[in-house]
Amino acid sequence: MNAYDRIAIGDIHVFGSHAFTAEDIKRFALKYDPQHFHIDEVAAKKSYLGGLCASGWHTASVMMGLLVRYFDAREAEARAAGEPVLVSGPSPGFDDLRWPNPVFAGDVVTFTARIVGKRKSKSRPGWGLLSMTTTGVKQTGETVFVVTTHAFVETGEAPRREGPPQAGAP
Repeated sequence: MNAYDRIAIGDIHVFGSHAFTAEDIKRFALKYDPQHFHIDEVAAKKSYLGGLCASGWHTASVMMGLLVRYFDAREAEARAAGEPVLVSGPSPGFDDLRWPNPVFAGDVVTFTARIVGKRKSKSRPGWGLLSMTTTGVKQTGETVFVVTTHAFVETGEAPRREGPPQAGAP
C-alpha cells in the first residue's frame, strides 16, 4: 500500500505545542504586525483585548513551523522503517482562517490537525489533494486558531513527469 492510500479522513495529527513569550510576541509584531496590542503592554491593557497578545499571523507562523517539522519527522520515520513516503507538493490555499480568542504572553498553544478531505486530482495524474482542519488550543481549553488547509500530494499511481502542480492548479 502506498503512502497516499494509508491516509484516511478522520486521521488526527498533533503537531506539538508552543509557549508564546512577551519578547517573541513583540519581536514578531514589530517586524510584521505593529499594532499597539502586540507591541505595547500598557496600551494593550487598555485595548479591547485587555493585554499583550500575539498577532494572529504569529500564531499561524508558529503552526506552520510545527506542521512542517512534524511531517518531516514522520517522513524520516517512514524512510527509516522502509515504508512508503508521502511526497508533498505546494498548497493551493486555505479556507476559514479564524482567531476566535487571543493568545496572550505566557499562553501555551497545542496544534492538532484532522484530515477532512482527500481526492485525486483530475488534471494532474499521480497527484491528489488533501485537506485538513487545524486547531490551536491553549492551556485554558480555549480555541485560539482554526484553519482548513489544502496540499497536493503524490498518489503513487503514475510517475511524476512534470513536477508538482503549481499553487492554484485544480
